[in-house]
Amino acid sequence: QVQLVESGGGLVQAGGSLRVSCVGSGRTFNSRAMGWFRQAPGKEREFVAAISWDGGRTYYADAVKGRFTVFSDRPKNTQYQQMITLKPEDTAVYYCAAAEGKLYWSVNYYRRGSYGYWGQGTQVTVSS
Repeated sequence: QVQLVESGGGLVQAGGSLRVSCVGSGRTFNSRAMGWFRQAPGKEREFVAAISWDGGRTYYADAVKGRFTVFSDRPKNTQYQQMITLKPEDTAVYYCAAAEGKLYWSVNYYRRGSYGYWGQGTQVTVSS
């Protein structure tokens, strides 16, 4: 079992920065790829970013490429998503997720079905 807890959300003005964190627990947490998704009101949950289990590969949605960065601090069992130049359209609940199979994730890192464990989410609101 893997448990995930996000934190770090909040209210920020457009153009500002924010870092959200995801602390994981469970014996296999550090051997799993991780993903970040977001869900805005009235919209489906969408892929934002992902990072491989060894941190060697990262992937980003086009909408956040160049503005968001994901990285790991494995001794702390923590994943981070650094967000800069935030826009009002980035407003959403942000979720971290831990992947299931590595092979499937390598091809399908952007699919919700690649992840078997989810955090409760943290709200990010960007004002214009």
